Order: sequence, then structure tokens, then C-alpha cells
Amino acid sequence: MKKYHIKKSLFLLLSGALLGMTSCVGDLDTEPLDKDELVSNVVFKNDINAYTQSLAKIYAGMVIGGNKGGDAEQDVKGIDGGSQASFIRVLWNMQELASDMAHCAWNDPGIPGFNHLSWDSSSPWIKGSYYRLAYQINLANAFLRETTDDKLSSRGCSNEVKNTIKEYRAEARFLRALTYMYALDLYRNYPFFDENSTIGSERPQQIMKDDLYKYVEKELLECEKDLAAPVVGWNKNYGNANKAAAWAALSRLYLNAETYVGVKKYTECITYCKKIIDAGYELEPKYADMFKADNDHSKEMIFPLRYEGAETMTWGGMTALLCWGSAQFQEETNAKGAWQGVRAKSSLLKLFTNENEYKKDTRFSMLRLDGTKNVEIVKEGDFKDNGIPVTKFCNLNKNGSKPASNEAYVDFPLFRLGEIYLNLAEAVLRGGTGVTKNVAMNYLNELRKRAYKDKTVAPIDDNNFTLKFLLDERGRELFFEAQRRTDLVRFGKYTSGDYVWPWKGGEPEGKAVNDKYKVFPLPSDDIGSNLNLKQNDGY
Repeated sequence: MKKYHIKKSLFLLLSGALLGMTSCVGDLDTEPLDKDELVSNVVFKNDINAYTQSLAKIYAGMVIGGNKGGDAEQDVKGIDGGSQASFIRVLWNMQELASDMAHCAWNDPGIPGFNHLSWDSSSPWIKGSYYRLAYQINLANAFLRETTDDKLSSRGCSNEVKNTIKEYRAEARFLRALTYMYALDLYRNYPFFDENSTIGSERPQQIMKDDLYKYVEKELLECEKDLAAPVVGWNKNYGNANKAAAWAALSRLYLNAETYVGVKKYTECITYCKKIIDAGYELEPKYADMFKADNDHSKEMIFPLRYEGAETMTWGGMTALLCWGSAQFQEETNAKGAWQGVRAKSSLLKLFTNENEYKKDTRFSMLRLDGTKNVEIVKEGDFKDNGIPVTKFCNLNKNGSKPASNEAYVDFPLFRLGEIYLNLAEAVLRGGTGVTKNVAMNYLNELRKRAYKDKTVAPIDDNNFTLKFLLDERGRELFFEAQRRTDLVRFGKYTSGDYVWPWKGGEPEGKAVNDKYKVFPLPSDDIGSNLNLKQNDGY
């Protein structure tokens, strides 16, 4: 589904279906449904086009903030469209700024809280994340309500249309389960609503983490059978979820199960990693090419968030990741602007400099030491001379040519094979069964050989194959891909004093913080408006 421009009639119908479905209705108001103009049977009828656009709207919500792209018309009102209403930008901040990876120079409300691990329930960024997730869940719910067998039959839909919609419904269920998985990771306990929930002013009940975990697992397992088979590389349905996307989500869910609910699921993690590997996905030959404008043709990509230039223009998505480099690298990366707002912390640099051969690691070259005078962030509000610019994402094609414009064409790799290799290796070290330790180490070494210019120094042996090494390797391989906070929590390094990084706890050298910061709080305004909700401990 390349284009995310949705017909206004369909958008109004979906928006109207959302009103009253969440615990803080005012924050989710979009455009009201004109009852004299639209009813579902008029919009959907019996052909496939409206259903296709309805599903595309769910995908679009993970990429752009509103129906037309840009930042003018937003799905979620009351928060900034170019930043806090964006799925990927808010997720990135909550995973990377709130970790040892990145630091932001801006003093916008909520940003220092991420830099210092000192946020509270009034943060506009936390509010933006919380309500974007709710909006995405409600879009999927609205689609599933309108595509039941009874409704399709009442509209006279053909068997061909019904069969197509069966796969569409599986995709909608996957996207909803994925969204709930992010809610589980970020908040643990979250308001619950599905297609069977009452539409109106009734406030939803809170689903606690144990039940939310079970729900996400059940939905991923059930929708998988109706999803399309994996197709490696570019194809006409590139960007749509298939079975491999569900397997990747299950791999990540099971890897974090002990953190989320205290249950070890490492063997299950290995099972789904193997399914992806057996499906034929391949590592991109050059690491840097995985993050370029034509990465939509990569055989490593499992499930992307697609960006298509002006069609998906938003300051809150890949545009931000491209513009955060530095003015001196703007032409090199074909970025639309050069904000200089975000730099890497020296703790990311140390993941490489702890190795004797770090200069031979091509991943290290994306940390632009030639763009800073001081690798330490001495003055938080000024990155002209301190902090490390990062040029991981590059809006050029693999052969160096430019795409149609300097609008973002780089797809964000929400799931890629490199992560699956790392998940499998970690699951084996944590006691999972299904592959041997040597096999797992071989997959890890494939990543390292891809990264290193000198292939002879890349492989590690059994003495180095440890959890500590693997956490560092995840940092080297997956930096700036919106996973680091989750990794540090899983490894027990997030709040403790045995691993600190610059400005953790608000001090330049870093310090331990309260364990409550392992999860985010529910926004204060939703706690105030929905008596069914209990705030996370410590907030």
C-alpha cells in the first residue's frame, strides 16, 4: 500500500467511529461524523476499494500524523503534530533519548525528562505516545467491526472480496497486537478496548500486564494463519504485514516475556527466529545500505514503516532522523534540513572503543567524530561543539544517486533480520533450546563479518559469547533503531548504578535512578478522567 492519502469520506467515518471509544475523548477528537452524509454501508458498499483504504489508514497512522501527510491536519488533537503525535518520533525519543544512546539539545517541555530519566505523568511526549497508541488500536477496532461476515454479506460482497478481506482482517489484528505490544513495553498496564467494546462515553477498564501479555500473544498466534506467506525483498505487497512480521513480533515478545510477566519464553523466541531464518531472509551485504533510500528492496527487511517522499512527508518520522545529523553532513545524507538537535552520547562511542579493532567496524563510521570538538556533552543546550553527530540514515540510494527529492524515502526498519540473529543468540544464552550455542554464535558472527572491513578479526569465540558482550553488540548493531531502552531494562542495566551514562539522573557523569523509570506513567489527565485506571507504581 504505497500511498497513504485516504478519501475524506472514509476518514470521517473512521474518525466518527473512534469518538467516545477511549478514556479521554477530548484528546482524541478528530473530525466529527456528519450523520446526514455518511453511514458505513454507503462508504464501504460491496467493492474492495474502501476496505483497502480503510486498512491503509491503519498503516498510515504509524508513519504520518494525519490524513493528508504533513503536520497540519492531525489525527490526535491537543499535541504537536510534527513531534508528539508521531508514532515513530515519540517511540524513538522514549527508546533512544531515554537511554545511553542519544541526547537532545532542545529544552522543549518533556525533552529534559528523557535526557535525564526524570519524567513525570504530565510529559506531553508521554501523552502523545499514549494517545497515538490508543488511536491506532481504535482504527483497527473500527475496521474489524465493519468487516464481519454478517456485514460483508449484508452489503452483497462477493466471495472474492470476502477472501481478500479475510487477509486484511489478519493484518488489522496484527497491527493492533503490535500496538498493544508497544503499550505493554512502555506502560505495562493500559486501557483495553477491542471491536466488541461499547461505543459511547463508557470508560474502558484497565488491562494489567499479565493479561495484556496473554492477549498480545493470542492475537499474534491467531492472526498469523491468515496472513500472507513471507516474500523476501521487493514485491507488490511490500510494507504489508505477512507471517514473518508476526513471527518477528513474537520473537521480540518472547525475548522480553521474563521482563514483562516473569515467565521464561526463550525457547519460543528461538522457534520464531528460526521460522524467519528458514523463510529465506538475507543480511544486506553492506550494513550502511540497510538504512538508505532504496532499502525497500533489501532482503533483510521484514517489516518496515514506509516513507515515500512527499506522499508521507512529516517532521515527526524519518525526516527527523535524517535532519538530526549536522549541518556539515546535510548534503552527504540528502536531508531536508540540518537541525543539529540530537547527538550521540559518549556511552555509544565506548561500545566501540572498548574493542581493539573498532576502526575496522563500518558501523562505527556512522558516529561522526569529524563533526565534533568534544565527544562529551558538556553544555546540554549547545551541540555545535559537543556531542557526536550520527549519520546512520541516509536519503541516497545504494549507488549514490538521489531519490526523487530530499523528502524522506528511507523506510524505518521496525523488524529486520539483524535483530532476529541477535534475539536468537540471546535466547540461547538465557537457556532457550532449539539450536546449539555454536549455531547461535555463527549467526552472531555473520553480523560481525558484515560489519567489519577485516573479516579475520570479526568472529568471536566461545569465551566472548556472553550476555554482557551481546548487550554491547546489540548497541553497536541496533543503535538509533528505537530498541535500546527495552534492551537495557531486560539486561537489568537501566536504572541501576552499576551502569551509568552521561546525564543519567541529571548529572553529567550519570547516577542511578528510581526503579519506577523502567516503565512510563499513564498521562495524568487520563488518570483524572477515568476512575478505572490505576497509575503505575511510583508516579
